[in-house]
Amino acid sequence: MIEKQHIINRFTSYITIDTESDPKSDSTPSTEKQWNLAKKLAEELKEMGMSDVSIDENAYVMATLPSNVDHEVPAIGFVSHFDTSPDFTGANINPQIVENYDGKDIVLNEVEDIVLSPDYFEDLLQYKGQTLITTDGTTLLGADDKAGITEIMSAIEYLLQHPEIKHGPIKVGFTPDEEIGRGAHKFDVEKFGAKWAYTMDGSQIGELEYENFNAAGADVKVKGKIVHPGYAKGKMVNSMYIAQDFVNSLPRLETPEHTEGRQGFFHLTQISGKVEETNMHYIIRDHDKEHFEARKKMMLDLAEEINSQHQKEVITIEIKDQYFNMREKVEPVMHIVDIAEDAMKAVDVEPIIKPIRGGTDGSQLSFMGLPCPNIFAGGHNFHGRYEYVPVESMIKATEVIVKIAELTAEKYKS
Repeated sequence: MIEKQHIINRFTSYITIDTESDPKSDSTPSTEKQWNLAKKLAEELKEMGMSDVSIDENAYVMATLPSNVDHEVPAIGFVSHFDTSPDFTGANINPQIVENYDGKDIVLNEVEDIVLSPDYFEDLLQYKGQTLITTDGTTLLGADDKAGITEIMSAIEYLLQHPEIKHGPIKVGFTPDEEIGRGAHKFDVEKFGAKWAYTMDGSQIGELEYENFNAAGADVKVKGKIVHPGYAKGKMVNSMYIAQDFVNSLPRLETPEHTEGRQGFFHLTQISGKVEETNMHYIIRDHDKEHFEARKKMMLDLAEEINSQHQKEVITIEIKDQYFNMREKVEPVMHIVDIAEDAMKAVDVEPIIKPIRGGTDGSQLSFMGLPCPNIFAGGHNFHGRYEYVPVESMIKATEVIVKIAELTAEKYKS
């Protein structure tokens, strides 16, 4: 159905454009270079013959594939983001194509002795005999989420070329800055005009997700007092020791490296300090709303306890909610998950329904009035040098999009 080399060519044309986002920037998009891919996508959509192609002042790209049936079908959407993570460089990506993967180690970079091994990344063994696209060991790959973009573009192109496949109106949306948590912030849901949508932003083949973390960020400031160390007895207050007490008082096993499934965590992502002041940043995550609120309270209570011990305010915490579990917005319209599950089965993909240990644009969009489950895009080991994607997974994701469009039209046929 979908030509393999065409998928490879499209994907590599996207990933070789650097679109790394920047959490320190206040602009949208957060980096000027994201415009390069946004403009390319808008132009390709026009060349395909899509309707209502637009790119707004914040680089959000939208387009419409009109219905080709004579009965009423709700407009559905497909959404992906074009930025890549600032966790690892996305500049000068040099993808490697591994044909007929043999299940053994893949040397990404011989000079630097960087190896992608199934001994460590066991998921590789699922893809023996398939075609893998990897990095050269010096950059990330960008399958998160340029695989999703490739799949949406390829599916739309296929539907345009095969009018015998019946579908209702289909909306396409590409966003900047998802990797820094701002992908949906300026997404115009009303303009998009879909009843519901799907983000193509999951990982391994078969993933179908409608639950994600509730998320918050916490900035912790610890104040100390610096005096000459030779005369410090009873006077010096070392903020770094107080910060250490705070860190050690949180549950040590409730961190990312010790949790899985629906287990939440506290994650210390940054710390910098001197005697007089130490600053820390945490992210707080939990699927359960009550547990999520309890985690925030635990941090605040701990700060209050330490302040009490010092008989003054040495710790202050500012906690900001970031996004919430989309399950509460998707469950009332579970038929949209059922359609995606049926579409996967129809193209011989076994659905893997599980919670996301993270967030997607879909979580925020769901709370903005656009219920938006998440579907696999096929990549593995995101945000680093060991990222890879099987081409066959991208082909299957493309087929799933086409089938969702077809099944939705059938569902609403009178």
